[in-house]
Amino acid sequence: MTDTRLMHTVGVRALEWLWAHRDGFRLEPDVDPEIGFLERFKPVGELALICRVLFREGVAGSRQADLARRLLDHTWRHTLDGGRMLARGQRIEPMSPIPFEVYLPYKELGYSEPEVERATVLYHRLESWAALELDPTRRLGLAAFQRRFGLTPRPPEAALVAPTWLARRPEPWTVSGHIAYDVTHTVFHLTDWGAHPEALPPEIADYLATWLPVWIDDWLDLKRWDLLGELLVVDACLPRPTLDERGWEGFAAAQQPDGAMPAVRSMPEGEPDELFDMVYHPTLVAAFASFLATSRALSELTHATT
Repeated sequence: MTDTRLMHTVGVRALEWLWAHRDGFRLEPDVDPEIGFLERFKPVGELALICRVLFREGVAGSRQADLARRLLDHTWRHTLDGGRMLARGQRIEPMSPIPFEVYLPYKELGYSEPEVERATVLYHRLESWAALELDPTRRLGLAAFQRRFGLTPRPPEAALVAPTWLARRPEPWTVSGHIAYDVTHTVFHLTDWGAHPEALPPEIADYLATWLPVWIDDWLDLKRWDLLGELLVVDACLPRPTLDERGWEGFAAAQQPDGAMPAVRSMPEGEPDELFDMVYHPTLVAAFASFLATSRALSELTHATT
């Protein structure tokens, strides 16, 4: 099993980089809505999801917990304008799930915007919401978010597992990058981002126990750090995680001294805003993988000594 200090240090460094580059969590309020106003919400929503995991697992030190809360405060107040930018996004694209998906983890962490909540309840009553054409993994995730918000998912959440790639357990050698991301997110949604490993259906857990180590080796050799990080999270979501030592050592070695994690091979070059957009996601994933895997490792050690 991997040294918990190595795993934990990855998350500490990642959070330091995210805080130092917090101005990268920005919107483009003047962009034409037809060319992607809502796309800039994605980094903010992912940050809130990861901070929720950090607080839930309770393995971060006091400085890391403080940085996470300050990041949330910064993005809520400055990037989202106290939630008003989410309300604007809902008005621009009422049927887009993005403002709702970004809002929920902030709501769960104590932030609120009544206009967003009223609009969310209204839009979810519409038949158009249930008719949205989404891929199976995205639909499963949206249903999980609806349940957490207190809404009744349409279609029911239980009916949305079977259509996913992972639930069919296809030939493991057919996994490409796109499929692998779907696999990781199916696991995240089924386990509530690692909170409930026991919620994975046994046949899926067995399939992953067999093939996940192979995929980790493959993407480690390819130096696909973003995807490798997500696969290390999936391992931490399993009922019996391996906490793959070779995978973690390679992943930690790819992290830069300032905490940034490249997506593929080595660090890219570019202007600060461009660099943030290329690096923020693998760095967030590094924090996610670090704190969840550290928590699982400590739990395994506790069980082994009792």
